[in-house]
Amino acid sequence: MIPVEVSTTFLTSAGNDFVILLKGIGDERTLPISIGQMEAQSIAIHLNKVPFPRPLTHDLFKSLVDASNLKFLHTVIYNLKDDTFYAWLVFEKGDKIIEIDSRPSDAIAIALRHSAPLYVDDIVMDTAGIVIPPDKEIEFSQQDTAQATLSESEITALTQELTPLETLQRKLDQAVEEVRYEEAAGLRDKIDNFTQLN
Repeated sequence: MIPVEVSTTFLTSAGNDFVILLKGIGDERTLPISIGQMEAQSIAIHLNKVPFPRPLTHDLFKSLVDASNLKFLHTVIYNLKDDTFYAWLVFEKGDKIIEIDSRPSDAIAIALRHSAPLYVDDIVMDTAGIVIPPDKEIEFSQQDTAQATLSESEITALTQELTPLETLQRKLDQAVEEVRYEEAAGLRDKIDNFTQLN
């Protein structure tokens, strides 16, 4: 699993889709996920520490978890099927691990409120992760959360920046360059498997 953090959320120029960017920690890729307006607002409210007079749904969920015998461990985006991402909320209760199915947007909003780690499964990142050029990262970082806009063509261009195979090859080259041979061997095996499957 790849640890990630919320980079930003933005509204596409079409005005009807919000996208959240999950940037890999120790990984150059970013995972873009379309989310609903309410979830985008909930995430933005929390990230920007906007005071709210009454608890929002994700705040209420946190309060319920805190009042129970559950310990929130982390969120993981574990699958991508038919252009739909799937996530788990992972809890600990006594000696049991409990995984609860969730939309990624809700899972992210809840994890943020618990200050809990966010993870993306390697296969999901290999399939849908993109490398955002540094100039675009600066552009995103200068925008207010949930206020930046991109056209559909810009999003498509970003997602086509590198193919999954090109991304793996780039990671392999970097691992070899940094003398991380064990990691390089694992990446080489992934490339071989990917090549055989395609």
